[in-house]
Amino acid sequence: MDVSQVLENTYSPDATARQNAEQQLNQAAEVNFPTYLTTLAQELANEKAEPAIRQAAGIALKNAFSAREYTRLKEIQSRWLQSVDSATKASVRQLALQTLASKDTRAAQASARFIASIAAIDIPHNQWQELMPALVENVGEGEDHLKQSSLQTIGFICETEEKDLRDSLVQHSNAILTAVVQGARKEESNMDVRLAAINSLSDSLEFVRTNFENEGERNYIMQVICEATQSGDSRIEASSYGCLNRIMGLYYDKMKFYMEKALFGLTIMGMKNPEEDVAKLAIEFWCTVCEEEIAIEDDNVMAQAEGSEMRPFFSFARIASREVVPVLLQLLAQQDEDAADEDYNISRAAYQCLQLYAQTVGGELVQTVLGFVELNLRHADWHFRDAAVSAFGAIMEGPDEKMLQPLIKQGLPVLIGMMDDPVVQVKDSAAFALGRICENVSESIDAQEHLRPLIGALFAGLSSSPKMAGSCCWALMNLAERFAGEPGCQENPLSPHFQESVTTLLSVTEGPDTDNQLRMAAYEVLNAFVTNAANNSLPLVAKSSDVILKRLEDTIPMQQQIVSVEDRITLEEVQTSLASVLLAIIQRLEGEIKPAADRIMNVLLQILSSVGAKSSVPDTVFAAVGALANALEEDFQKYMQPFSPFLYNALGNREEPGLCAMAIGLVSDITRSLGELSQPYCDTFMNYLLSNLNEKSVSNQFRPAILQTFGDIAQAIGPHFETYLSIVAQVLQAAANVTMNENSAFEMLDFIISLREGIMDAWSGAILAMKQSKAQQLTPYVEPIFKVLGVIAQDPNRSEALLRSAMGVIGDLADTFPNGEYAGLFRQDWLTALIKDVKTNREFQPRTTETARWAREQVKRQIAASQGGQSMA
Repeated sequence: MDVSQVLENTYSPDATARQNAEQQLNQAAEVNFPTYLTTLAQELANEKAEPAIRQAAGIALKNAFSAREYTRLKEIQSRWLQSVDSATKASVRQLALQTLASKDTRAAQASARFIASIAAIDIPHNQWQELMPALVENVGEGEDHLKQSSLQTIGFICETEEKDLRDSLVQHSNAILTAVVQGARKEESNMDVRLAAINSLSDSLEFVRTNFENEGERNYIMQVICEATQSGDSRIEASSYGCLNRIMGLYYDKMKFYMEKALFGLTIMGMKNPEEDVAKLAIEFWCTVCEEEIAIEDDNVMAQAEGSEMRPFFSFARIASREVVPVLLQLLAQQDEDAADEDYNISRAAYQCLQLYAQTVGGELVQTVLGFVELNLRHADWHFRDAAVSAFGAIMEGPDEKMLQPLIKQGLPVLIGMMDDPVVQVKDSAAFALGRICENVSESIDAQEHLRPLIGALFAGLSSSPKMAGSCCWALMNLAERFAGEPGCQENPLSPHFQESVTTLLSVTEGPDTDNQLRMAAYEVLNAFVTNAANNSLPLVAKSSDVILKRLEDTIPMQQQIVSVEDRITLEEVQTSLASVLLAIIQRLEGEIKPAADRIMNVLLQILSSVGAKSSVPDTVFAAVGALANALEEDFQKYMQPFSPFLYNALGNREEPGLCAMAIGLVSDITRSLGELSQPYCDTFMNYLLSNLNEKSVSNQFRPAILQTFGDIAQAIGPHFETYLSIVAQVLQAAANVTMNENSAFEMLDFIISLREGIMDAWSGAILAMKQSKAQQLTPYVEPIFKVLGVIAQDPNRSEALLRSAMGVIGDLADTFPNGEYAGLFRQDWLTALIKDVKTNREFQPRTTETARWAREQVKRQIAASQGGQSMA
């Protein structure tokens, strides 16, 4: 293999050449991993090679140690630890360190990332002990470019999310701090080095807690960072404010002295900095203050209730309110009229901070904000009108609703009037402010007085400009949710406006020249209105289904008219939106959808037949099919023959995880709806589900859902589930053996809890399936079921859903064997304690505690039967 040529091809504009190069690299790594590493490390260190090739070598080396899947990552790390000899490791490490000194910055940075990927394995295993001392020495004695790359390496190492590495880095805190503080001092004349040091210091803050506890060291660190905010280099100043943000988030309890002496003034001055990046990060400092104080107040409420120690709370936001809030209000007026929706500029940073401030200090800022609003609402400069409207919307969450209600009643007509402002940005902000009111203080809106002009203004805004589509639609969706009334109510405040609203939405979405962003947003609103329709609006919902179905049918021939990628994207967006509305209609009409069922399935099957691979449309189509199956129940059987091939293909489609996940859920929907009529399809369902479980490449997120689906299939086909019982039992027992260990990542904990929920749901379904006529088939599995229940009882990491399912299994099992055959198992102390814990937990939902009470009664009967009628102690 000509390594230089292969590496050059990895960044070729030719996709085929890139793919072939990546395959060659992967194959070389699999055939001889040590040689692969040595070859690439030599190319990375080769000063005669082209910079792009050296960079490509570094990227390939880093990728050799990376994986998204946790299991795969562990395999890769094990390969380095166990399959690579010591001499090769030493050579590769030395070549990587050597490259840090290269004046080729691309190669040096690629090497820095590669070193960080090795360090993630070596440091937790106490290997490469000389790494940190070498990096410290580089920063202390190296040339500027070596200092910079070494500091970047420290930053990359400290960016890690790996728990093992994070824990291990603590013991290196002195070395890390020595390097980064030395580079960050004002005495450092090279601004690039100083910037790298500040960035690395920010990344390392979590691991230097011991040093930060020391007042002398903490004072010096804070001095260095505060001096850096005044460096005169906007990059360093911005990074320094970012560093202060992290410190406030990590060490709030240590900040009182520094806030009083420096940070109040520094950050307010930073907010006024003409450099946008500096100003945004200074604003974000106060966002962090607010977020911390909101969290601390919540924690202290809980601590007070529990009688535990409360966290220090210094009211930084409240104390600084008179200085910070007026600056934020002025910064709101620094809008960029050309900014895209996703752009994060000073005005949007100030808006976010004002929102958080309102949640933190409540009514204390209302008068200041109102003064600004009244002064600027009619300002000749649209920037200030927009700022005034935005400021009013920003404080709709936090202050007491009783304080806000009279302000809203007075201001709502004015805000609705602002929807006619000649500047679209002001109208957009007015729509968003109205949405905030609908979301947070909808009680202040009088349905009789305000609803008609409010809906009219929002629909007018929706039709007037695509730029306003997002805000208007969000406000209308909030409106629909807030005025929906009780589920299943005969009439709600939306009812008088329902027909006009639906007609407007169908009109807005109709034209072929309609902006696609506007069309998609309007369909979302239609979805919300349908979902929240009162019973007296259902005839209108049914009528709208004809329009939606016709539009879906009209998209089928459009597949033949596609001439570009943009055409395909637009068509798929339209089909997805229409299918989403159809889904909402089916869910709202339930069984009343039956007359349209043939037409619905016909168009959905045509769409599935016509869309290409990797399309997102089938996900929504499957959801609509699931809703139709739920609505029709056994009558859905007639569609299974034409639909099942699409379902089978999706179940086996591991290239599209989202679609496969939808298919797994759809199997549950269909089997629950059809009951025993689903039996002819269950062999194929089970084969696909078991195959997915056995496939290592299938994501862990699928496995709990598959186990839950086993339970649904069991309940659907009852005693016929005996065919699958033994293989499912083996799978469940194997799944029960998956446990956490000290090396497990945090996401593994969530997976294990979900997996156990799936195990319990599967056993519950199997027990109910066998209960009536084949209970004895469960006999071999009773003790294994109790074993996993015991694991759940002893593990403090468990969700309410898991405990509710466990209670169901306990009760079902006791009820299945009513003659006391397993009284000894049910009499165990840990089982009694588990039921009691769930039954008496006041934080759990009523259905959870009721399930526990029912389980308790079944256990009592089980034990009483074994004792000849004696009751449980």
